[in-house]
Amino acid sequence: MEYQIVHDKLYQKMEDKAIVKQLIDSILQQVEGVLGNIKYIHEEGSKTLEEVVTRLMKGQKMDEVKLMKRDELAIDWHPNFNTYLAMKRVYVETMNVSNCWVPKSMCSEACHPGYRRVLRQEEPPCCFDCIPCSDGEISNASGMCICTKCPQDYWTNSAKIVCIKKYLEFLSYEDPLGISLAMTAVVSSLVPIVVLCIFIKHHNTPVVKANNREVSYFLLVTLTFCLLTALIFIGPPNNETCIFRQTAFGIFFSICVSSVLAKTITVVIAFNATKPGSHLKSLVGSKTSFYIIFCCFAFQFIICIIWLSISPPFSDTDKTLPEKILIQCNEGSIFMFYCMLGYLGILATISLIIAFLARNLPDGFNEARFITFSMIVFISVWLSFVPAYISTRGMYMVAVEVFAILSSSIGLLLCIFLPKCYIILIRPSKNTRGYIVRPQTTLFKA
Repeated sequence: MEYQIVHDKLYQKMEDKAIVKQLIDSILQQVEGVLGNIKYIHEEGSKTLEEVVTRLMKGQKMDEVKLMKRDELAIDWHPNFNTYLAMKRVYVETMNVSNCWVPKSMCSEACHPGYRRVLRQEEPPCCFDCIPCSDGEISNASGMCICTKCPQDYWTNSAKIVCIKKYLEFLSYEDPLGISLAMTAVVSSLVPIVVLCIFIKHHNTPVVKANNREVSYFLLVTLTFCLLTALIFIGPPNNETCIFRQTAFGIFFSICVSSVLAKTITVVIAFNATKPGSHLKSLVGSKTSFYIIFCCFAFQFIICIIWLSISPPFSDTDKTLPEKILIQCNEGSIFMFYCMLGYLGILATISLIIAFLARNLPDGFNEARFITFSMIVFISVWLSFVPAYISTRGMYMVAVEVFAILSSSIGLLLCIFLPKCYIILIRPSKNTRGYIVRPQTTLFKA
């Protein structure tokens, strides 16, 4: 009995999966009787389907069944497509085929761009699942087996079909947060200048002269620089700004806190110098205050010099985060950074203790009370700063430090100088020597 294959044109490239499947099905249907004796073919060496079909086309007999002779050159098989007949099953395997090509099957459709194939366990290679590419990887064609990883400076779009360049993140003047902090710093820096002008205009009044007028002027100027220091933290970080921002912050704030400490010590010295037989009268004056300021500043200056000599801050780039590249200042030696902050904390704590002990001195205008409030605000701000600074990264870490600089500076300014400005501008009748030296009463009492 003779069988005829229904496909007259057997020439077929491997890329046309549908027709190849039809070809295989047609061959298997028409030679079912021939291949019924699978053992015969298996014992002959498990010949490939190409060899079997070629023999059939030549009219060779297999179990006394003959097919019509066909031209073997009419079959053009894909070089990597091997089909095996054995043990009553047909295995279709693809090895090293571009884009992991497999014949089209009813249990798998081509994966869309942005997805990759994952073979199902214990199922033929033509059955697979499509899963999205991982973060940072793309597939820009259908039917991909693996996703391509984006370069370090790039990230995937939402569809994961193309790599887009990561954006740079730092606290800039174009960012709303950076603009608001910069404007706050500039406006706040004008307040000490206004207060200084008020003090200079009323420089001979008792309230201004009380507790060392020159140190008050110096403290107002220092507070202006402390507030302006915040502007150095805004903008693209580079090695120069990274070095200058932390050292400027440490030095100006050490001068500021040292001035507050000098004013606190002056309060105590001035009160005890009024006692009969006291030898402290020679210490009353601006020379002692500026000597204290210089000594406290010199120690902080030495810390900064050692820091810059051992491991100075530098500009650092972090490309490991998704979607963005962080440009930030690396502190170099984090130990020296916290040494600088710790020294400021020591100065503030000493000022707080002395001012707290001197808060009840019998003066009508005892500045120690206001210094106590200012140091409580200062210490509270910087104690809150440390955990917030450690737990944030990038522009928000810088914003936390800028906020701490602004809030602590404004706290010192308001707590120390607001009561004096209140008397000078609103209650000038109290700006007298008699009010200053009288026993303590409530300042804002009519």
